[in-house]
Amino acid sequence: MWSDLRHRIRALFRRERLEKELDGELQFHIEHQTEKYLGLGLTAEEASRRARLEFGGIVDVKEQYRDSLGICFLDRAAQDLRFAVRMMQRSPGVTGLAVLIMALGIGANTAVFSVVNAVLLRPLPYIDPDRIVTLASITHDAPSALAQQVSIPDFQDWHDQSSSFEAMAYYSSRETAVMIASTAEYARVAVVSPDFFRVFKIGSVAGRILADEDVKAGGGSAALISYRYWQSHFAGDPHALGQSLSIVSASWPIVGVLPPGFQFPQDADVWVPAVGPPGERSSQNNLVVARLKPGTSLEQAQNQMTLIAARLEEQYPDTNKGRSVGVTRMRDEIVGSVRATLYMLLGGVTLVLLIACTNTAILLLGKATSRRREVALRTALGASRRRIVSQLITENILLAFIAGSLGLLVAYIGSKSLIALAPSNLPRVAESETDRWVLGFTLGLSIITSFVFGLVPALSASRIDLNESLKQGGARAVRGGGPFGMRGLLAIAEISLAVVLLCSAGLLIKSFVALQDVALGFRPENVLVMRATVPVRPSVGIARARQFFSDALAKIATLPGVVSSGATMAPPGNVDSTGIYLADRLPPRAEWASAPRVVLSIVAPGTFQALGVPLKSGRDFSANDTTDKQFVAVVNEALVRKSFPDQSPLGRTIYCPFDTLSPMTIIGVVGDVRQRGPERESMPECYMPYLQHGFNGATLSIVVRTAGDPDSLTTPLRRIANDLSPDVPMKFTTMEALVSANVATARFRTLLLVIFAVLATCLAMGGVYGVISYAVSQRSNEIGIRMALGADAGSVLRFIIRQGLMLSALGLVIGLIGAVASTRAVTSMLFQVRPNDPSIYLGVIFVTGMAALLATYVPAKRASKIDPLVAIREE
Repeated sequence: MWSDLRHRIRALFRRERLEKELDGELQFHIEHQTEKYLGLGLTAEEASRRARLEFGGIVDVKEQYRDSLGICFLDRAAQDLRFAVRMMQRSPGVTGLAVLIMALGIGANTAVFSVVNAVLLRPLPYIDPDRIVTLASITHDAPSALAQQVSIPDFQDWHDQSSSFEAMAYYSSRETAVMIASTAEYARVAVVSPDFFRVFKIGSVAGRILADEDVKAGGGSAALISYRYWQSHFAGDPHALGQSLSIVSASWPIVGVLPPGFQFPQDADVWVPAVGPPGERSSQNNLVVARLKPGTSLEQAQNQMTLIAARLEEQYPDTNKGRSVGVTRMRDEIVGSVRATLYMLLGGVTLVLLIACTNTAILLLGKATSRRREVALRTALGASRRRIVSQLITENILLAFIAGSLGLLVAYIGSKSLIALAPSNLPRVAESETDRWVLGFTLGLSIITSFVFGLVPALSASRIDLNESLKQGGARAVRGGGPFGMRGLLAIAEISLAVVLLCSAGLLIKSFVALQDVALGFRPENVLVMRATVPVRPSVGIARARQFFSDALAKIATLPGVVSSGATMAPPGNVDSTGIYLADRLPPRAEWASAPRVVLSIVAPGTFQALGVPLKSGRDFSANDTTDKQFVAVVNEALVRKSFPDQSPLGRTIYCPFDTLSPMTIIGVVGDVRQRGPERESMPECYMPYLQHGFNGATLSIVVRTAGDPDSLTTPLRRIANDLSPDVPMKFTTMEALVSANVATARFRTLLLVIFAVLATCLAMGGVYGVISYAVSQRSNEIGIRMALGADAGSVLRFIIRQGLMLSALGLVIGLIGAVASTRAVTSMLFQVRPNDPSIYLGVIFVTGMAALLATYVPAKRASKIDPLVAIREE
């Protein structure tokens, strides 16, 4: 076997020498046989003739030998390739158009696949990433929808009682004030338990990682920084180790730098050890990650954690009743919210590719039929059908590879555009790149598409009537079939695919418009948002934070152009804290598990006016609502409807276990705000004055309603903050930008699907135009005779348009049937829109009809201007 393989390889790369050896071998056999006949007494001429007759055809023997080595196949492939290049040069217009169409289809698919590959398919950049899981506290009645954070006592029990995990750790993270020397800025700081880095099997590139001793040492013991943070803030200087970061008024020496690319969780910049008491079992403020032991399946771990949760439920009914544990692979947890969107986009762009293939097939079908006389001549000269199909498919493969190469350029530009358009919450999208998988995808796509769009034209061109084709000229031999031949069927197919995309895009457009028009409960226009954090410990220096915000708000109110101002823990559209509330009385702890959920918000006086949240009854907070006065609260209408139906809540008592269990008197009711974005209904919400509550009171977002452009106040606000406290970091945005970010995912998928639908419709109508134009060119004699017999230009125009519209109507009907079935896949992405909305289907019918009329009118108008005398003379 190996000697045969070496012989074949030698035959490929040493062709000339092999041919010489083969000629010598054949000549030796003939001469040997000739000498044999000479010995029998024959003449030299007769001996030579008999030897050659006995040996057979030398050319046939050579061909058989080359076939056995696979050389003839390469010769034919090279010959087909050269011929394909010549044929493309003979029709550059068709070739260029086909390459452009396919490059767009392949490039769009490759661009979307590069994002899908980075987000969904590529493993996480850790050792054995499939063994990393997340653990969440969930409720029995809705485990998938109500995944929650975990309390440290619950985590400790999970850790101590489970045997499925190699390591388990809890963590939390948030943007907070970090100071290097005298410079204050925001950085994402992760607070982690000791086993956190064991879960990821990650080490340091400089210094060391956190150790158990760092936790025992208490606050300010050690900090790790990301490689990106090391480069951007210390220029990669090794002497950064030992320098200190000031976080929450404590100094944390840098003891290590983590490897490039590791920034879990949420693009963290700094990691510090979790210190302090574990807190109460009801305080669910942390997330949990773990690494499965080798050989332990996800199902085994889930079963064990379910049993542990059941034991804790019995042991701690006050806090754990109705709670279980959900175990999920971390990659699924990270990409769960965007998986459906990306697969929908990949499906949409695949339909575009199929339409592009169909369109190209129509182009090549016209080109192939015009070559029937050429094919007939080759057949008459002995070429087999298989040989002809092989030649035509070679042309298609060459066309596809050229389109694929150009498609890579389209994909590069497209992927950069996708990354720019992608919402900020799309995980791992920045990792999109043209790696070997993307290149392999493009190569495979080019090969597949070459057969998809090339096989039908190749088979059509190879099925000919030899006698008929040789008797007629090339143009006359292709008559017949009309628009409902193979080209018509292809056009119907691409119209139906385009209709499916149009229906899906229409539903998303209507959903996005509804999302934009929904009442948010506040007015985001002309509102500047300045997030600021006073670097103090909440339990110690909260007075300084209150003083900073009070002084800042007082100075901001005097600025020209300021209409009103306030401050809130989390601007509308973002929820920073949730919990439970208890009305009128503080029941025993055992009853808390059934208490209703509530959004907890800390605000300053004037916030409702600055945000445009209507005060329905009662009063707003004032500067007199301080800790030495009766604690007060403002609630929204959703809370009133739930707990005080048909009653006035003013003067009633409410308890919110936030940072105190002190009773709060309800002093006002405000309108509902969509706290979690426009897609979700308002939850009950309890607002508390920042002068009475310390938790998170050191970080507030100042909101300023302006008479003009809110960005014009950025500099004055920055100056006021710096004058009051230079160690306070700030971040600026606007409420309109925050609202826009809340609908970024919906906007992203809607925009892309609309682009795909428009591109698909243009390609489909191009196919209709090509089919009708071809039919008109082939039936010009018939049309001329009709006109000579009395048909006027109007009747010819209507006749051709009717044929084009019949073609489009068939595709429309098939497409609508497909859309009814396929649009249900986008149901979860729709807002206040049903997947079978009749207005969408009527709109698609109108758009498709108008586009088909336009695509048909141009060739129909050309047909109506045919000169009957010229047509009859040609006939």
